Amino acid sequence: MTEGSETARRDALLARRLNLVSSVSALTAEALRLNQKRAGIEMEMLRLELEIGRSGASAQLVRDLHEAEQNAATIIQACAACEDRIVAAEGDVEDVDRRLAATADET
Repeated sequence: MTEGSETARRDALLARRLNLVSSVSALTAEALRLNQKRAGIEMEMLRLELEIGRSGASAQLVRDLHEAEQNAATIIQACAACEDRIVAAEGDVEDVDRRLAATADET
């Protein structure tokens, strides 16, 4: 391989790595946002449970609690999916790093 093509290959790998790291960063931010949302929903669930304990299980409080539980389940699934995407993107970064290391070894 010529030096120019090796440089072009390495530049392409570096650009790919930059894009992947950017993706990991965005996914991590999304995971944090989802976890904050989940925590807020869990606090609402606790508030509703306390209210039910204090004043009894009115139909509206029970509906609100069930809705909050459903929202929490949805967010938990979204968190898991986001975590899976983070793991995959980090694996891609590791692959690119190995390929970059191989190009450095060739020079």
